[in-house]
Amino acid sequence: MSQNELHVIFGTGALAKWTARELVKLGKPVRMVSHSGKADLRIPAEVEVVKGDAYDVKNNIEVTKGAEAVYQCAQPQYHEWAEKFPSMQKAILDAVSANGTKFIVGDNLYMYGDTNGQPIREDMPYQPHTKKGKVRGAMATAVMDAHHAGKIRAAIGRASNFFGPDDTAVTSFAIRPALSGKAINLMGKLDQPHTFSYIADFGKLLATLGTREEALGQIWFAPSPAPVTQTQLVKIMEEEMGQKVKVMAAGKLMLNMLGMFMPTLRESVEMLYEWEKPFIMDSSKAEKAFGWQGTSLKDAMRATIDWCRQS
Repeated sequence: MSQNELHVIFGTGALAKWTARELVKLGKPVRMVSHSGKADLRIPAEVEVVKGDAYDVKNNIEVTKGAEAVYQCAQPQYHEWAEKFPSMQKAILDAVSANGTKFIVGDNLYMYGDTNGQPIREDMPYQPHTKKGKVRGAMATAVMDAHHAGKIRAAIGRASNFFGPDDTAVTSFAIRPALSGKAINLMGKLDQPHTFSYIADFGKLLATLGTREEALGQIWFAPSPAPVTQTQLVKIMEEEMGQKVKVMAAGKLMLNMLGMFMPTLRESVEMLYEWEKPFIMDSSKAEKAFGWQGTSLKDAMRATIDWCRQS
Protein backbone atom coordinates (compact mmCIF):
# COMPACT_ATOMS: atom_id res chain seq x y z
CA MET A 1 0.00 0.00 0.00
CA SER A 2 1.18 3.50 -0.80
CA GLN A 3 1.92 5.50 2.33
CA ASN A 4 0.96 8.73 0.59
CA GLU A 5 -1.82 10.29 2.64
CA LEU A 6 -2.44 7.05 4.48
CA HIS A 7 -5.48 7.20 6.76
CA VAL A 8 -5.55 4.76 9.68
CA ILE A 9 -8.77 3.81 11.44
CA PHE A 10 -8.85 2.05 14.80
CA GLY A 11 -11.82 -0.31 14.87
CA THR A 12 -13.86 -2.17 12.25
CA GLY A 13 -17.36 -1.49 13.60
CA ALA A 14 -20.12 0.51 11.95
CA LEU A 15 -18.54 3.95 12.38
CA ALA A 16 -15.15 2.68 11.26
CA LYS A 17 -16.63 1.06 8.15
CA TRP A 18 -18.52 4.17 7.08
CA THR A 19 -15.48 6.37 7.70
CA ALA A 20 -13.41 4.00 5.56
CA ARG A 21 -15.97 4.07 2.75
CA GLU A 22 -15.95 7.86 2.65
CA LEU A 23 -12.15 8.00 2.61
CA VAL A 24 -12.03 5.47 -0.23
CA LYS A 25 -14.47 7.68 -2.17
CA LEU A 26 -11.99 10.51 -1.68
CA GLY A 27 -9.23 8.35 -3.16
CA LYS A 28 -7.33 7.93 0.11
CA PRO A 29 -5.39 4.78 1.03
CA VAL A 30 -6.96 3.35 4.19
CA ARG A 31 -5.74 0.95 6.86
CA MET A 32 -8.05 -0.42 9.54
CA VAL A 33 -6.72 -1.81 12.81
CA SER A 34 -8.67 -4.47 14.68
CA HIS A 35 -8.02 -6.97 17.44
CA SER A 36 -8.49 -9.91 15.07
CA GLY A 37 -6.95 -8.40 11.95
CA LYS A 38 -9.67 -10.02 9.86
CA ALA A 39 -11.58 -8.21 7.14
CA ASP A 40 -15.23 -8.89 6.37
CA LEU A 41 -17.30 -8.49 3.25
CA ARG A 42 -18.59 -5.09 4.37
CA ILE A 43 -15.12 -3.53 4.35
CA PRO A 44 -14.13 -2.07 0.97
CA ALA A 45 -11.69 -4.30 -0.94
CA GLU A 46 -9.26 -1.39 -1.27
CA VAL A 47 -8.81 -1.21 2.50
CA GLU A 48 -5.95 -2.93 4.29
CA VAL A 49 -6.93 -4.58 7.60
CA VAL A 50 -4.19 -5.31 10.12
CA LYS A 51 -4.11 -6.91 13.53
CA GLY A 52 -3.27 -4.67 16.45
CA ASP A 53 -3.73 -4.08 20.16
CA ALA A 54 -5.06 -0.55 20.63
CA TYR A 55 -3.87 -0.58 24.26
CA ASP A 56 -0.23 -1.03 23.15
CA VAL A 57 1.47 2.30 22.42
CA LYS A 58 4.41 0.70 20.57
CA ASN A 59 2.03 -1.25 18.36
CA ASN A 60 0.01 1.89 17.71
CA ILE A 61 3.12 3.84 16.73
CA GLU A 62 4.04 1.14 14.25
CA VAL A 63 0.65 0.82 12.54
CA THR A 64 0.20 4.62 12.28
CA LYS A 65 3.71 5.46 11.09
CA GLY A 66 3.59 7.79 8.09
CA ALA A 67 -0.16 8.35 8.39
CA GLU A 68 -1.83 11.60 7.41
CA ALA A 69 -4.65 11.07 9.91
CA VAL A 70 -5.70 8.57 12.56
CA TYR A 71 -9.35 7.96 13.42
CA GLN A 72 -10.44 6.69 16.81
CA CYS A 73 -13.53 4.54 16.18
CA ALA A 74 -12.68 1.70 18.56
CA GLN A 75 -14.13 1.21 22.01
CA PRO A 76 -14.32 -1.42 24.76
CA GLN A 77 -17.55 -3.19 25.68
CA TYR A 78 -20.18 -0.72 26.91
CA HIS A 79 -19.97 -1.97 30.50
CA GLU A 80 -16.16 -1.67 30.48
CA TRP A 81 -15.89 1.99 29.50
CA ALA A 82 -14.83 3.34 32.90
CA GLU A 83 -12.19 0.65 33.32
CA LYS A 84 -10.72 0.47 29.81
CA PHE A 85 -11.72 3.33 27.54
CA PRO A 86 -9.38 6.09 28.84
CA SER A 87 -6.29 3.88 28.63
CA MET A 88 -7.19 2.76 25.11
CA GLN A 89 -7.59 6.29 23.83
CA LYS A 90 -4.43 7.50 25.60
CA ALA A 91 -2.40 4.74 23.94
CA ILE A 92 -3.66 5.85 20.53
CA LEU A 93 -3.20 9.55 21.32
CA ASP A 94 0.39 8.94 22.44
CA ALA A 95 1.11 7.18 19.14
CA VAL A 96 -0.41 10.07 17.21
CA SER A 97 1.78 12.48 19.12
CA ALA A 98 4.89 10.40 18.45
CA ASN A 99 4.17 10.23 14.71
CA GLY A 100 2.95 13.80 14.27
CA THR A 101 -0.30 12.81 12.57
CA LYS A 102 -3.81 14.23 12.83
CA PHE A 103 -6.19 12.70 15.35
CA ILE A 104 -9.91 12.48 14.58
CA VAL A 105 -12.11 11.14 17.37
CA GLY A 106 -15.60 9.67 16.99
CA ASP A 107 -17.58 10.69 20.06
CA ASN A 108 -21.10 11.04 21.45
CA LEU A 109 -23.12 13.56 23.52
CA TYR A 110 -22.88 12.02 26.98
CA MET A 111 -20.57 14.71 28.40
CA TYR A 112 -23.18 17.46 28.00
CA GLY A 113 -25.42 15.80 30.55
CA ASP A 114 -29.11 16.58 30.96
CA THR A 115 -29.80 19.91 29.22
CA ASN A 116 -33.45 19.75 30.28
CA GLY A 117 -34.63 19.73 26.69
CA GLN A 118 -32.44 22.58 25.46
CA PRO A 119 -30.79 21.93 22.08
CA ILE A 120 -27.23 20.65 22.42
CA ARG A 121 -24.54 22.67 20.61
CA GLU A 122 -20.80 22.10 20.26
CA ASP A 123 -19.83 25.04 22.47
CA MET A 124 -21.98 24.07 25.45
CA PRO A 125 -20.13 23.32 28.71
CA TYR A 126 -19.66 19.74 29.81
CA GLN A 127 -21.99 18.91 32.69
CA PRO A 128 -21.94 15.11 32.93
CA HIS A 129 -23.93 13.49 35.70
CA THR A 130 -23.46 9.87 34.63
CA LYS A 131 -20.48 7.57 34.94
CA LYS A 132 -20.07 7.21 31.18
CA GLY A 133 -20.64 10.92 30.62
CA LYS A 134 -17.76 11.73 32.97
CA VAL A 135 -15.52 9.21 31.17
CA ARG A 136 -16.33 10.67 27.76
CA GLY A 137 -15.93 14.23 29.02
CA ALA A 138 -12.50 13.58 30.51
CA MET A 139 -11.33 11.80 27.35
CA ALA A 140 -12.50 14.61 25.09
CA THR A 141 -10.87 17.22 27.31
CA ALA A 142 -7.58 15.32 27.14
CA VAL A 143 -7.72 15.35 23.33
CA MET A 144 -8.41 19.06 23.01
CA ASP A 145 -5.88 19.94 25.72
CA ALA A 146 -3.24 18.03 23.75
CA HIS A 147 -4.23 19.93 20.61
CA HIS A 148 -4.03 23.33 22.30
CA ALA A 149 -0.68 22.39 23.84
CA GLY A 150 0.68 21.66 20.35
CA LYS A 151 1.22 17.96 21.03
CA ILE A 152 -1.23 16.82 18.36
CA ARG A 153 -3.62 18.24 15.74
CA ALA A 154 -7.09 17.01 16.52
CA ALA A 155 -10.80 17.34 15.87
CA ILE A 156 -13.76 15.61 17.50
CA GLY A 157 -16.87 14.48 15.65
CA ARG A 158 -20.04 13.70 17.55
CA ALA A 159 -23.44 12.25 16.73
CA SER A 160 -26.66 11.60 18.56
CA ASN A 161 -28.04 8.06 18.90
CA PHE A 162 -27.41 6.59 15.47
CA PHE A 163 -28.73 3.74 13.37
CA GLY A 164 -28.05 2.34 9.94
CA PRO A 165 -26.34 -0.47 8.03
CA ASP A 166 -23.60 -2.24 10.04
CA ASP A 167 -24.91 -0.86 13.34
CA THR A 168 -25.45 -3.54 15.98
CA ALA A 169 -26.89 -1.28 18.69
CA VAL A 170 -30.03 0.79 17.99
CA THR A 171 -30.60 -0.99 14.68
CA SER A 172 -30.48 -4.42 16.31
CA PHE A 173 -33.05 -3.78 19.02
CA ALA A 174 -35.19 -0.97 17.56
CA ILE A 175 -35.50 -1.95 13.88
CA ARG A 176 -34.37 -5.48 13.02
CA PRO A 177 -36.90 -7.39 15.22
CA ALA A 178 -39.82 -5.88 13.29
CA LEU A 179 -38.75 -7.73 10.13
CA SER A 180 -39.51 -11.04 11.79
CA GLY A 181 -42.77 -9.84 13.32
CA LYS A 182 -41.35 -9.32 16.79
CA ALA A 183 -41.73 -6.22 18.95
CA ILE A 184 -39.02 -3.60 18.69
CA ASN A 185 -37.46 -2.32 21.90
CA LEU A 186 -37.53 1.40 22.64
CA MET A 187 -36.74 3.34 25.81
CA GLY A 188 -38.37 5.97 27.98
CA LYS A 189 -41.20 8.14 26.66
CA LEU A 190 -42.31 7.73 23.07
CA ASP A 191 -43.68 11.27 22.65
CA GLN A 192 -40.49 13.29 23.21
CA PRO A 193 -38.57 14.79 20.25
CA HIS A 194 -35.20 13.13 19.73
CA THR A 195 -32.41 13.64 17.22
CA PHE A 196 -31.47 10.45 15.44
CA SER A 197 -28.23 10.44 13.44
CA TYR A 198 -27.50 8.17 10.48
CA ILE A 199 -24.29 6.19 10.78
CA ALA A 200 -23.26 6.89 7.16
CA ASP A 201 -23.43 10.64 7.86
CA PHE A 202 -21.33 10.20 11.01
CA GLY A 203 -18.66 8.39 8.98
CA LYS A 204 -18.77 11.10 6.33
CA LEU A 205 -18.24 13.73 9.03
CA LEU A 206 -15.12 11.99 10.39
CA ALA A 207 -13.69 11.61 6.89
CA THR A 208 -14.36 15.30 6.31
CA LEU A 209 -12.61 16.28 9.53
CA GLY A 210 -9.58 14.19 8.57
CA THR A 211 -9.24 15.85 5.17
CA ARG A 212 -10.06 19.48 5.98
CA GLU A 213 -7.32 21.38 7.82
CA GLU A 214 -9.72 24.13 8.87
CA ALA A 215 -11.73 21.59 10.87
CA LEU A 216 -8.90 20.94 13.32
CA GLY A 217 -9.03 22.25 16.86
CA GLN A 218 -12.82 22.09 16.93
CA ILE A 219 -15.77 19.91 17.85
CA TRP A 220 -18.35 19.08 15.17
CA PHE A 221 -21.78 17.45 15.23
CA ALA A 222 -22.75 15.12 12.39
CA PRO A 223 -25.36 16.66 10.07
CA SER A 224 -28.60 15.01 11.15
CA PRO A 225 -32.30 15.34 10.26
CA ALA A 226 -34.78 17.28 12.40
CA PRO A 227 -35.76 15.56 15.65
CA VAL A 228 -38.79 13.27 15.74
CA THR A 229 -40.51 11.35 18.51
CA GLN A 230 -39.98 7.64 18.75
CA THR A 231 -43.62 7.24 17.74
CA GLN A 232 -42.92 9.21 14.56
CA LEU A 233 -39.83 7.12 13.87
CA VAL A 234 -41.92 3.96 14.15
CA LYS A 235 -44.42 5.43 11.68
CA ILE A 236 -41.58 5.99 9.18
CA MET A 237 -40.48 2.41 9.78
CA GLU A 238 -43.99 1.10 9.15
CA GLU A 239 -44.27 3.08 5.92
CA GLU A 240 -40.97 1.70 4.62
CA MET A 241 -41.72 -1.87 5.70
CA GLY A 242 -45.34 -1.79 4.57
CA GLN A 243 -46.50 -3.38 7.82
CA LYS A 244 -47.49 -2.51 11.37
CA VAL A 245 -44.74 -2.61 13.97
CA LYS A 246 -45.16 -3.87 17.53
CA VAL A 247 -43.50 -1.69 20.16
CA MET A 248 -42.19 -2.27 23.67
CA ALA A 249 -40.88 0.68 25.69
CA ALA A 250 -38.59 0.00 28.63
CA GLY A 251 -38.51 2.26 31.66
CA LYS A 252 -36.11 2.30 34.59
CA LEU A 253 -37.72 -0.64 36.37
CA MET A 254 -37.60 -2.93 33.35
CA LEU A 255 -34.05 -1.92 32.47
CA ASN A 256 -32.92 -2.61 36.01
CA MET A 257 -34.54 -6.05 35.94
CA LEU A 258 -33.11 -6.99 32.55
CA GLY A 259 -29.78 -5.47 33.55
CA MET A 260 -29.35 -8.17 36.16
CA PHE A 261 -28.63 -10.55 33.30
CA MET A 262 -27.40 -8.20 30.53
CA PRO A 263 -24.52 -5.83 31.37
CA THR A 264 -25.25 -3.55 28.40
CA LEU A 265 -28.80 -2.91 29.55
CA ARG A 266 -27.60 -2.36 33.10
CA GLU A 267 -25.35 0.40 31.79
CA SER A 268 -28.25 1.92 29.83
CA VAL A 269 -30.19 2.80 32.98
CA GLU A 270 -28.19 5.96 33.70
CA MET A 271 -28.71 7.12 30.10
CA LEU A 272 -32.50 6.94 30.29
CA TYR A 273 -32.66 10.74 30.69
CA GLU A 274 -31.97 11.05 26.95
CA TRP A 275 -35.31 9.39 26.26
CA GLU A 276 -37.52 11.03 28.89
CA LYS A 277 -37.20 14.66 27.74
CA PRO A 278 -36.57 16.36 24.39
CA PHE A 279 -33.08 15.34 23.29
CA ILE A 280 -32.13 17.62 20.42
CA MET A 281 -28.75 18.04 18.75
CA ASP A 282 -28.11 21.17 16.68
CA SER A 283 -25.89 20.15 13.75
CA SER A 284 -26.10 23.46 11.87
CA LYS A 285 -22.41 24.29 12.41
CA ALA A 286 -21.16 21.38 10.28
CA GLU A 287 -23.98 21.78 7.75
CA LYS A 288 -23.00 25.38 7.09
CA ALA A 289 -19.25 24.78 7.13
CA PHE A 290 -19.18 21.70 4.93
CA GLY A 291 -22.22 22.36 2.74
CA TRP A 292 -24.18 19.15 3.17
CA GLN A 293 -27.27 18.01 5.05
CA GLY A 294 -27.93 14.82 6.95
CA THR A 295 -29.72 11.99 5.16
CA SER A 296 -33.51 12.15 5.56
CA LEU A 297 -34.94 9.71 8.08
CA LYS A 298 -37.05 8.15 5.34
CA ASP A 299 -34.01 7.42 3.15
CA ALA A 300 -31.94 6.31 6.14
CA MET A 301 -34.67 3.96 7.31
CA ARG A 302 -35.10 2.48 3.82
CA ALA A 303 -31.37 1.77 3.51
CA THR A 304 -31.28 0.28 7.01
CA ILE A 305 -34.23 -2.01 6.38
CA ASP A 306 -32.73 -3.17 3.09
CA TRP A 307 -29.47 -4.00 4.87
CA CYS A 308 -31.27 -5.87 7.66
CA ARG A 309 -33.10 -7.95 5.08
CA GLN A 310 -29.93 -8.77 3.19
CA SER A 311 -27.91 -9.63 6.26
